Amino acid sequence: MGKMMTIDWLARAVPQAGRLYPYVPGKPVETLLQEKGLDRAIKLASNENPYGPSPKAIAAIKKTAPEVNRHPDGDATLLKTALADFHAVDTDQVLIGNGSNEVLELLIRTFAGPGDEIIYAQLGFIVYALATQAAGATGIAVPEADGLTHDLDAMAAAVTDKTKVVCIANPNNPTGTLHRNESIQAFLDKLPRNVITIVDEAYYEFVADQLGDSVHNLSHPGLVISRTFSKAYGLAGCRVGYAVANPDIVGLANRFREPFNLNLLAQSAALAALDDRDWVMAHVAETITERERLEAALRSMDMSGGHSFGNFVLLRHSQSSEILQRLENHGIIPRPLAPYGMADYLRISVGLPEENTEFLSVLEDIVHKLGRCG
Repeated sequence: MGKMMTIDWLARAVPQAGRLYPYVPGKPVETLLQEKGLDRAIKLASNENPYGPSPKAIAAIKKTAPEVNRHPDGDATLLKTALADFHAVDTDQVLIGNGSNEVLELLIRTFAGPGDEIIYAQLGFIVYALATQAAGATGIAVPEADGLTHDLDAMAAAVTDKTKVVCIANPNNPTGTLHRNESIQAFLDKLPRNVITIVDEAYYEFVADQLGDSVHNLSHPGLVISRTFSKAYGLAGCRVGYAVANPDIVGLANRFREPFNLNLLAQSAALAALDDRDWVMAHVAETITERERLEAALRSMDMSGGHSFGNFVLLRHSQSSEILQRLENHGIIPRPLAPYGMADYLRISVGLPEENTEFLSVLEDIVHKLGRCG
């Protein structure tokens, strides 16, 4: 073969390709162990459920494993039916995805393209911006009202004839802020009826008692409510997400969906986890208790980044990058928020009680040494 040519020319048909960049997840434990030469690490970077999945979900995976030589049900019929029953909607209102990320990308790809605009909060979930770029659409990032909270009035004012999709994360990742359904509905009432509005409720279970039944309490022809099994249900590794919307919206999005997008084990695990709601919500309650403990400790150290409604807390410090490095040196992985423009912030996922205790102990020592050096 001759000299290898650049492949940039292959992207000419897709002009946005040159601006794309991949989603960067929290640092894996294995990576940190290799980098630091450590024997163990605590991952508090990706808002995962530290308690793991429901025992019923684990049993379902084991039971289904011998069948992986067969393709899964391409329509995820049993799971879709269970979700429809759970939400008291029709099955044609349920869109199944390989994690809620795929659901978000499917919807944006279906309804927006070059020349169209997609509105999201400046500090909203970063996948909205990435999916917008991949679709060739124009992203309109609206600054937050008070530094962290979606400015719904400003987002409504940003809607134009070019607006095809609006994305709202509620609660929001990474800021942890929440809008009550009354505020969301007031926002929806201002929108044209042909604008798709995705209300991303990946952390819904942590605010279920405060929001109530948003599927039935919110109303708009273009409303889509997305959920995930990755957080409260502890199935992040299985990649299961879904949305509830008007059947016409779901039908169009399904035309863009990959065949067999939800694997066999994931379908079985999600179906079993949905049937173990008491187990899930009991661990949600434990997570909230631990979240409150972490936030109280951060406030006492004058390092709180504000109250969070998710399964994570925000640490704010002018030397957050140095704190990040020192935490990693001790085998604790937080999530830096510099990619969001929040250079002073670290996002800390709520871990097991003993993991949270270790984190706080190490953090106190780090802050003490930083103060001494300063």
